[in-house]
Amino acid sequence: MANILICDDAMFMRAAVRKTVEEAGHSVIAEAGTGLECIEQYNAWKPDLVLMDITMPDMDGIEATKRIIGEHPDAKIIMVSALGQMEMVVNAITAGAKDFIVKPVDNDKLVSCIKKYL
Repeated sequence: MANILICDDAMFMRAAVRKTVEEAGHSVIAEAGTGLECIEQYNAWKPDLVLMDITMPDMDGIEATKRIIGEHPDAKIIMVSALGQMEMVVNAITAGAKDFIVKPVDNDKLVSCIKKYL
């Protein structure tokens, strides 16, 4: 069982991802609705894995990923975003994300991706 941080500005998306994560036997230790909150929650909880949206208020997920990886090089971040254009995928991976899942989220793919990086 892993401790997971979910970062997404849409509450309904956090709830849907939480349900999938918990049904897979993992624990959601925190949620964040902005990039800055995500960094704060990461520093407070040091989760095993982060599921991060790109488009969020205050700071986007790409910048939040860069900052988290800058301080915690071993952080495991998976981007989960509707912005699946190749440029965004490349930017996310370059920032330090381990993988990229396009919304709407396929639950089996999400669970498989979580397993892959734990």
